[in-house]
Amino acid sequence: MAIIKSILDTDLYKFTTSYAYSKLFPRACGEFEFVDRSNGDYPDGFDELVRQELVKMSELSLTKGEEEFVRKKMPYLPPIYIDFLKGFRFDPSEVEVSLEDHKLKIRATGLLYRVTLWETPILATVSELYFREMKQYPDTEYMEKMAIEKALKLKENNITFSLFGMRRRFSFEVEDRVTGLLEQHAGDSLFGTSNVYLAYKHNVNVSGTHPHEWVQFHGSIYGYKMANYMSMENWINVYDGDLGTVLTDTYTTDVFLRNFSKKHAALFTSLRHDSGDAFVFTDKVIRRYEELRIDPKLKYIVFSDSLNVDKAIKIKNYCGKRIGATFGIGTNLTNDVGNNIKGMNIVMKLFRCKMTAKEQWHECVKLSDVEGKHTGSENEIRLAEETLGLR
Repeated sequence: MAIIKSILDTDLYKFTTSYAYSKLFPRACGEFEFVDRSNGDYPDGFDELVRQELVKMSELSLTKGEEEFVRKKMPYLPPIYIDFLKGFRFDPSEVEVSLEDHKLKIRATGLLYRVTLWETPILATVSELYFREMKQYPDTEYMEKMAIEKALKLKENNITFSLFGMRRRFSFEVEDRVTGLLEQHAGDSLFGTSNVYLAYKHNVNVSGTHPHEWVQFHGSIYGYKMANYMSMENWINVYDGDLGTVLTDTYTTDVFLRNFSKKHAALFTSLRHDSGDAFVFTDKVIRRYEELRIDPKLKYIVFSDSLNVDKAIKIKNYCGKRIGATFGIGTNLTNDVGNNIKGMNIVMKLFRCKMTAKEQWHECVKLSDVEGKHTGSENEIRLAEETLGLR
């Protein structure tokens, strides 16, 4: 049975970013590379198993029920893009997979509005295949017990949260079951899930933000000093006020806040924290809103960095009534399955892009608020840091 069950079995931001590329940069090309931050080993033949799953994905198509769900629940995607999704098929020839000295190499290359759709399904596929091949099995009773306990604790503490756990889920079955248990026990605390298919299946909200790749692309094309500004301008051009959460740490939060104008602070409803100290971040954001003469009480921070329930409660209490706080909780919900199993630390990042097929490739980098999360070549990282005054 295929690991990826539907074209919608992916994170919301894949579709919203895909549409933004198709509208503003329809000829732009990109290259995504898989990164295992823990540098783990993979068993012999693992690359062939991944390729087999990619072939199965090429057989997926949007069903009538799924189409109706997208039209109803995702009105910011226009009919022309939904028509594209109806005809879309994954093309495995866009993806290279190999195993070198037991290290997994995956590269997806093509038109950005298409190739961006590979990221999340590939990560979920690698995660599920890895646990399967390593003969690791979930303790179902423990998994269900923990999901219910967390749901109730989040509800008791009035924590508004979304499930952001597809990319490193233990398996589709675990994410599916956890989504159902959260929907059943968390009440109004559960705002939604980033997994569009499971939102469709469980009839919950679809929620999500835009990704680092959108800012990385703009940094590569417009230059690092203009990256945050232009990425926000273009997001507004596409969505006209919808999907109003913006990432802050593609080139460090300090650089972002320097670029964060009063216009953008007014138009975007929330900022997303994804690396670094959450408490320091909160103080910086509140201070910046106050400098721009905008009441931070009218705004939100979406916290999404390696969260668990207790950490979310501490952060919410710290924010207090000074600024709104919502949470995107991922691996701690979709990979807390007992038996000493730990979620994988894997990502798939945009490493190169170009505006047309005939142009030269431009490198893409990410400068996180945590140095270990930087991605890109050492030379390009150094160039970006020097350009932004970080060296």
